[in-house]
Amino acid sequence: MRVLVAGATGVVGRPLVGALRARGHQVSALVREESRAKAPDADAVVVADALDRQGLLSAVAALRPEVVVHQMTALRLLRDDPAAAFARTARLRTEGTANLVEAAREAGARRLVAQSIAFAAAPVGGPVLDEDAPLYVDAPDPGWAATVRAVAELERLVLGAPGRAGPGPAGAERAGAGPAGPGSAGAGPAGVVLRYGTLYGPGTAYARTGATGQAVLAGRLPLPDGAAGITSFLHVEDAVGAAVAAVESDATGVFHVTDDEPAPADQWLPHYARTLGGPAPRAVPAALAPRLLGWFVAHQLTEARGAASGRARTALGWKPGRPSWRDGLGAE
Repeated sequence: MRVLVAGATGVVGRPLVGALRARGHQVSALVREESRAKAPDADAVVVADALDRQGLLSAVAALRPEVVVHQMTALRLLRDDPAAAFARTARLRTEGTANLVEAAREAGARRLVAQSIAFAAAPVGGPVLDEDAPLYVDAPDPGWAATVRAVAELERLVLGAPGRAGPGPAGAERAGAGPAGPGSAGAGPAGVVLRYGTLYGPGTAYARTGATGQAVLAGRLPLPDGAAGITSFLHVEDAVGAAVAAVESDATGVFHVTDDEPAPADQWLPHYARTLGGPAPRAVPAALAPRLLGWFVAHQLTEARGAASGRARTALGWKPGRPSWRDGLGAE
């Protein structure tokens, strides 16, 4: 198939281009001008900015892809300028996604696969939630609330759902019951949303040289008392594998893509520190965690929910090659 990967220089996008080509697909890499020199080996490299609507429409129309894959973020800026990283990523998830959906539809693409996140659920219900759990669009932290609202809008756009209010799952599509299929009059591409777990492996924040790895090595990531927050991890290689499966599948809808062992903070953080060879995380009162760590990290460690990935296994035929974060977290 002719596949276009948007965000082809990212931590998932780059290896995804190679993985798709190894499967026999004709793959074009969409990159920004400033990233041209970092473009992966691909059948074609196309330069366009997803926030430039007309330029993107022209670039995608020339390629006429059958499948478009959305892996676009600006999280490469996170270490140097976190505010800019989150602001641009929010624009890519909203304005950029709207442009990419339009470009895919106008080019006649039959399928659109987009990256989302599996850790945006509101902290209500059990410790591990499925795709129907409400998103945390009303989080008390304005920055995280804005991030989650952008994620919800990305999912709505990809699934072709009408505008909607309220904190429930984005769009009306359940796994396997997507929007009108290719060939329907006026229909856009069939939409698939892959909600990746917290990524680890080369190039991620959890790599030894990443921001989180460096913080743990320096003893700057303490463990709040009663750290009951659950993190569902995912190795980069498994994120790539899920994207390949979604490209080649006919399933539509929203899928959590995570490993098989949702991890309480009081288990994964000490294990991670030991594997890195860093000091054991010191204990701090839970009430001080937001001030010491920032709201989001405190939320992750104390009240976040894990994500169940059973639907991806059933509908996409995918399973993680690394079923547990214990096999590799902190080792790369």
